[in-house]
Amino acid sequence: MSLHDRTFPADAPASGRSLWRAELTDTVRLATPIALTQLGQIAMMTTDLMLLGRLGADVVAAAALAHTVLFAAFTLGMGLVAAVAPLAAQAFGARDPRGVRRALRVGMWASVLAGVPLTALQFWGTDILQALGQTPENAALAGRYLLGLGWCLIPAWIFMAIRGFMGAVNRPEPALWITLVAIPTNLVLAWALIYGELGLPRLDLLGAGIATTFVNVAMCAVALIVCVTRRPFKKYHVLGRFWRFDGPLFRKLLVVGLPIAGAYLLEFGVFAAAALLMGTISTTALAAHQIALQIAAVLFMVPFGISIAATVRVGHAVGRRDAAATRRAGLAALALGAGFMVIMTGLVALARDVLPVMFLGSQTPETAATFALTATLLLVGMFFFIADGLQTVAAGALRGLNDTRMPLVFATISFWVIGFTACWWFGFRADLGAIGVWIGLTIGILVYAVLLVTRFHVLTARGYMPEVGHAVSAASH
Repeated sequence: MSLHDRTFPADAPASGRSLWRAELTDTVRLATPIALTQLGQIAMMTTDLMLLGRLGADVVAAAALAHTVLFAAFTLGMGLVAAVAPLAAQAFGARDPRGVRRALRVGMWASVLAGVPLTALQFWGTDILQALGQTPENAALAGRYLLGLGWCLIPAWIFMAIRGFMGAVNRPEPALWITLVAIPTNLVLAWALIYGELGLPRLDLLGAGIATTFVNVAMCAVALIVCVTRRPFKKYHVLGRFWRFDGPLFRKLLVVGLPIAGAYLLEFGVFAAAALLMGTISTTALAAHQIALQIAAVLFMVPFGISIAATVRVGHAVGRRDAAATRRAGLAALALGAGFMVIMTGLVALARDVLPVMFLGSQTPETAATFALTATLLLVGMFFFIADGLQTVAAGALRGLNDTRMPLVFATISFWVIGFTACWWFGFRADLGAIGVWIGLTIGILVYAVLLVTRFHVLTARGYMPEVGHAVSAASH
């Protein structure tokens, strides 16, 4: 019986080698559509950046600043809805369909409750960036982008919650199909609104933001329709009693999700701080940093997809109370993530002089400095890319154990006590500029990866099992 044919988890294979082979196979099957969905979502951001890049390096820099403001809010909600996957997976592993539905429902509630104030915050983006020391010109351009982009938070979070639910029940493919349709839709709409094509007004940065918001609303709506009308999702009645507030599980979502959100914010915060440091160095440094980070983000999407699969696979094993399968699921995912990132990092190093063309077009005297610095940052970031893949898979495996508080402590130490200090020291005291900032980022992310992998190894080596009980399923919902 394949992974996709299961209504609830089947018993594991019987012997040692076949156990590992089956785990790797099931993880790959689950992770592939999830990773492709992640790549599709980052592809939409990347195409937006590529289209905006034709308007000049100052526009790329402004887009980087706008994303800094947006993602500060986005990561908070992303952390909350990330808790849907382990809660739903544990309920699925325990053969509790009612608990699966409730996990999605509280995730959607969290999206709305967090989204209203955080959406409003986006429209003060210009003032926020000026207060952080950015030039009025760059801040004004970024604020224009946020006027269109800021509305995407709630639909994007709800789509992520639905995607977590779909993965938890071993059916992640519909999220992929929706994303594959969204990519060309976003490309055409963003192109038309940025440049004033197809009879639409020329709105430059504002048009890119409007296109992103429209596509996210459409993706959310289609995903809800699929959940309500298509098997096997419709048997969970995901909108049943939607307006009945589920206090016990909502609190559990906060207990699991808020530390995830905190770790995301700390990680995002150090990258945002790095972007602000780059902005004080030069516009060239900021643009090169944004392009190199966008390439890193594309690479990151595959291990991030593997991390979601690790959360689900570990959560299923926790629901079955199978400690050996819990450890096996996490280690198999770590091996997959590390192998992928080693290969892709080598390819990026070889193509580092070519990749900036996708964002800046052909090299000109005006963009030559940005080309050269981007290529250098991609070479400096080789260890960064590998460590980033490892940390996200390890974090995903720990979420399957509901272990989110200690990773928050690790994030504080790694990203701020060590990482940001190193960024500042190498960038300014050692006078290495943008290269020094990237050396600091690499050190911080490497420390985080080592701590998370060690944490998972220690917990699972001693057979740790979280108390999931039936807090998720005890109430009559």
